[in-house]
Amino acid sequence: MPSSPPYKIPESVLVVIHTPALEVLLIERAESPGFWQSVTGSKEAWEEPFEATAAREVAEETGLDVSAPGHRLSDWGLQNIYEIYPQWRHRYAPGVVLNTERVFGLCVPEARPVVLSPREHQAQAWLPWLEAADRCFSFSNAEAILLLPRIFQP
Repeated sequence: MPSSPPYKIPESVLVVIHTPALEVLLIERAESPGFWQSVTGSKEAWEEPFEATAAREVAEETGLDVSAPGHRLSDWGLQNIYEIYPQWRHRYAPGVVLNTERVFGLCVPEARPVVLSPREHQAQAWLPWLEAADRCFSFSNAEAILLLPRIFQP
């Protein structure tokens, strides 16, 4: 695998993990209590496919394997371009202020506890989709969850 760049790549994934009953997993950021979100993460290399980024980030942040029996990762064909929060811009190359985020869904058979990465997240909650959207700090994350009933096909 190519070596990691010195700065974060401004291309990332958002993975909405949910059940067929539209319960959504949210995780709370360790460095920002009260900031609830779905799985997110940046590419490790420019050439890393978004799907590979999604699978890696899900495994790192929740311990879930997207290829496990009963799990279904789907690319929603949506991209968000947003301004990187000022408190996180130091992670990117000088002058980078925008990030492109590709949206995925991961359907799992049932809500169950996941294994969080303690340096990244401190709590988890499975919530009905509307409640999950309300709890998200990120507009693009909330918007993706609100699309869930129209995008998810059991």
